[in-house]
Amino acid sequence: MAVLSRRRRAFTLAGVAALALAASACGSGDSGSGSNNADKPECAPFAQYKVDKTKHVSIYATIRDAEAEKLEKSWKQFSDCTNIKIDYEGSGEFETQIKVRSDGGQPPDIAIFPQPGLLSSFAKTKKLKELPAPVKANLDKNWSKDWAKYTTVDGKIYGVPLGANVKSLVWYSPGLFKEKNWKVPTTWDEMIKLSDDIAASGIQAWCAGIESGDATGWPATDWIEDIVLRDQGPDVYDQWVNHTIPFNDPKIFSAAERAASILKNPKYVGNPKTIVTTSFQEAGLPVKEKKCGLHRQANFYSNQWPKGTNVGPDGDVFAFYFPPVDPSKGKPVLVGGEFVSAFSDRDEVVKVQTYLSSGEWANSKAKLGDWISANKSLDVSLVQGTIDKLSVQILQDSATVARFDGSDLMPAQVGSKSFWTGMTDWINGTKDTKQTLDYIESTWPK
Repeated sequence: MAVLSRRRRAFTLAGVAALALAASACGSGDSGSGSNNADKPECAPFAQYKVDKTKHVSIYATIRDAEAEKLEKSWKQFSDCTNIKIDYEGSGEFETQIKVRSDGGQPPDIAIFPQPGLLSSFAKTKKLKELPAPVKANLDKNWSKDWAKYTTVDGKIYGVPLGANVKSLVWYSPGLFKEKNWKVPTTWDEMIKLSDDIAASGIQAWCAGIESGDATGWPATDWIEDIVLRDQGPDVYDQWVNHTIPFNDPKIFSAAERAASILKNPKYVGNPKTIVTTSFQEAGLPVKEKKCGLHRQANFYSNQWPKGTNVGPDGDVFAFYFPPVDPSKGKPVLVGGEFVSAFSDRDEVVKVQTYLSSGEWANSKAKLGDWISANKSLDVSLVQGTIDKLSVQILQDSATVARFDGSDLMPAQVGSKSFWTGMTDWINGTKDTKQTLDYIESTWPK
């Protein structure tokens, strides 16, 4: 789910101090000319973006609070050195207000879309500009075709990825594994054998929770999506998400039954109904307490561990890649993220787009911590935190076959409504697998 995938920790004082020093080196005046800044060594990397007179570029997104502060700091040196002033606004009502602003003739210069489907809806009505040549060049250089296709509409490309998250992770306690001599699994069969061993030891094998207020059910949709990728492969996943096969196709039934073998298995989870009333935030906490062996959740779950938790391969908790069913078919990874698109093609807007699609900006943002990207030019050594490093390594692995969160690609009445409620009823036991998939299929817009 895009909203939850954007949760991040507060920025560190050290990171802020470093950016502040760099910014002061360049100067931050809003004068009519930036020629003095351009002569400073610190500004040499930004020479290609410089404009002669002060220009303003507006950016609108869902990113708010501490994360928004980091975002603005990530481009401050660029702004100070180029004379391009970025006017940023983050909103919790982005999905509604971006349409209002566009229809009213006052769209932002740049929008950061949390869902490819929403971006596509604007591209189809010709509201967005096609990617300019320098941005397209960065897209080709820095991202795989798996990512590029999510902003391609009728053969034309309208956006470039920004941040990302990796959902195909399983959290565990390294200490517990060491005590029990359990090994991190590398295949689905090994993971099931491990689950059996954990259950036999008297510890709950898996913990899960799908309660999330109005969005209850979304964690279960991630389970189904992740397993469709593993059980059926990326081609079937694409057909399912695009509805070229129905939601209740036998292939999807097979994947859902594989998910049920864990989520609805009392041997692994105790009473499955408790999953419905357990919040997403609290679901994995028993892992740290060694009361639960495994918890499937994205890299952003690192924000949910109690303060002082040591996250790392020798720490209180860590995570491993959710293993494939058939390793010979590649490394399927379920991802989420944001995409940058523009309503304007003024020179200064193109320059901001170009910078945000560069490896230089990605590295600047990564230094601030708690952020990852699928940008191939991102230097892993600059990424802060062990889970984020692991996630970037997965994204940059040539064997990785990435697919975007399916519920974010499906029509809203399915992806953020019937899919959520259907999964809730499924785990609660009020509907079996066939009834659940038939119900969701019946809600797909005709």
